[in-house]
Amino acid sequence: MRLLPLSSPDDPRIAVYRNVRERDLVGREGMFLAEGEVVVRVLLTKGRFRAESLLLEERRVAALEDVLAQHPDLPVYVAPQAVMNEIAGFPIHRGILAAGLRGEEPSPDELLASLDGPATVVALEGIANHDNVGGIFRNAAAFGARAVLLDGTSCDPLYRKAIRVSVGAALRVPFARATSSAEMIASLRRAGFTLLALTPRREAKPLETFSFPERTALLLGAEGPGLVDETLAAADELVRIDIESDFDSLNVAAASAVALHAARTRA
Repeated sequence: MRLLPLSSPDDPRIAVYRNVRERDLVGREGMFLAEGEVVVRVLLTKGRFRAESLLLEERRVAALEDVLAQHPDLPVYVAPQAVMNEIAGFPIHRGILAAGLRGEEPSPDELLASLDGPATVVALEGIANHDNVGGIFRNAAAFGARAVLLDGTSCDPLYRKAIRVSVGAALRVPFARATSSAEMIASLRRAGFTLLALTPRREAKPLETFSFPERTALLLGAEGPGLVDETLAAADELVRIDIESDFDSLNVAAASAVALHAARTRA
């Protein structure tokens, strides 16, 4: 392991970690941050992205010794808790951060063309809440969805909080971003996917009665407005999850779990 002790928060080598929350808002020029032991383990062992460095509170090194031994050339910066707090800009109790390289993202057509045979994918429209996007990626990994597509208004899956909520699934599940819902739908059509729009509308088919095609795209919209009318009109089927009649709807991440489980068990 390349353990590199830090004594000052101003060390230029750890600029990517400085003022974490503020940098979350403006981006890191082709990089992202992963936080916490579970997520960093995914990045180093199962993720699709390459880690550039780690920043660890000095007492956290032992927790990652086994995976760090597999990356002998990876720079691992080590700091006391007080110095790490100054670098991050807040008390960072997990004490484990990693900087990863985003690399080139595939286009929706390129990603879908790589999916041979039966496949379930998730397509997100207007989902700007990082907790929901992280939860959907976690469900996608758990239930075997092979990819996630996002329209131009959905939030970044590599935002630090989205990665954390996904428990690292955003680093594992392939994704691609379209400029619009229309572009996303066109790419799915070209790749031979049947489009299922999840909606609470009563005219939609109950999920429990539905048999899933071999290549299925689950379309999910933001909580409240849901999918726009143009997307609903473009779908092959409208599908709803039956809930109590006096209750409005499920959280979109929870709805994704129900639908992905159904697709997995009834494909």
